[in-house]
Amino acid sequence: MKPEEVYGKVLKEIRNARGISQEKLALMGNLDRTFISLLERGLRQPSLTSILQIAEALNEQPHIMIKKVKDILDENIED
Repeated sequence: MKPEEVYGKVLKEIRNARGISQEKLALMGNLDRTFISLLERGLRQPSLTSILQIAEALNEQPHIMIKKVKDILDENIED
């Protein structure tokens, strides 16, 4: 998997666990809903700014989200 695909998966898992819709997350993060959708499908790479906005909107530490991405990528390398 590509890093942007894994980030999208992590983002979607956290968003769903918090019971937040894409639309609400976009509003809370001052982003467009379609951008959130594209991120979750791994079709866009997030900028540092959008990573920070999304993490803040989800009340999550950005480094925790990035570590989850790295851990998944590392697992895939080992397989």
